[in-house]
Amino acid sequence: MPKKKVKQSNPVSRLDLIKQIEKERQSAVICYITGDKDKFHTQIGEDVILMLFRHLELIGKKDNIDLFLYTRGGDMVTPIRIVKLIRNYCKKFSLLVPYRAHSAGTLIALGADEIVMGKLGELTPVDPTTTHPFNPRDLAVDPKKPMSISVEDITSYLLLAKEKGKVKENQMGEIYENLTKHLYPNPKHLHPLALGNVYRAQRMSRMLSEKLLSLHIDVEKKSNKETIEKIVNEITSNICIHNYPIYRDEGEALGLNVVTPKNELEKMLWDLYEKYAEDMELTKPFNPLVTLGTANTRDIRLQAAHIESEKAQDTFFFYIQLNKITASQVPGQPPIPGVNVSAVPSGWEKVR
Repeated sequence: MPKKKVKQSNPVSRLDLIKQIEKERQSAVICYITGDKDKFHTQIGEDVILMLFRHLELIGKKDNIDLFLYTRGGDMVTPIRIVKLIRNYCKKFSLLVPYRAHSAGTLIALGADEIVMGKLGELTPVDPTTTHPFNPRDLAVDPKKPMSISVEDITSYLLLAKEKGKVKENQMGEIYENLTKHLYPNPKHLHPLALGNVYRAQRMSRMLSEKLLSLHIDVEKKSNKETIEKIVNEITSNICIHNYPIYRDEGEALGLNVVTPKNELEKMLWDLYEKYAEDMELTKPFNPLVTLGTANTRDIRLQAAHIESEKAQDTFFFYIQLNKITASQVPGQPPIPGVNVSAVPSGWEKVR
């Protein structure tokens, strides 16, 4: 007796989910997804502005526009460009955070009228990492390249001197000197200009945070000024762990307008994130040998970032070429297979 065929249902597409969220939220939804796949990661950057403008022009002016965001961070100035651009097209701007909106993503959240966060939704502190020509050399990786310096590392060093070393204010000059007195060829100490660059980055993070919050909070009220100061202090300095997850309860406690979505909406948001994660292979480790399989060569076009709405789609691709090679052979043992990986970021392409 022949087996009864099971009817396969068509999977819900990303576009279907975007439309469902728009209906539920009574809004227009734009998705901005940057990839964190090992070796092929992308970040928030100014190259997205023109594409975002195209999407907004197609959408037109709306009462409500939602930005669905997944990112591990990026350029610190781009968020205020993104927020101000979107605000030109709507009365209310909301951020949808099913999972990660880190660093520069958190700055975008500060500029939103409301932040809709799922159970796993998380923001992070905003403490920039700077790379300057006069930074110490990275002796462990490449002595010719400067190390990245975390603003919080410098601040914590100075706090350590004050709080644990009991260094008085009139002695802090010596502490600064310890950072800068041995210049090149000694690669381990900071050039004064590099230290100044770190301080400038800290000032910038505070200024951007304040400006983004003031876009939707009346700064003339004393209570609002106190709220802004509290938020800025917490996310730019008081929380000293860069990747510390600020979940919706802590975000609300800080004074942010955090909204907990209803179960149905939260499921839609998570389903949409999972569709992007699947299509971009975000949670799949990159193993060249496994990817190549029995073939000798293979060309791959990997999705690394998306700007997508009901009206249009732009995707950032990596072109990856895999070639099987034979590594050095141990006498008496079979050759060890290897893979030569060539990856080129091809940039943004208009998909529809």
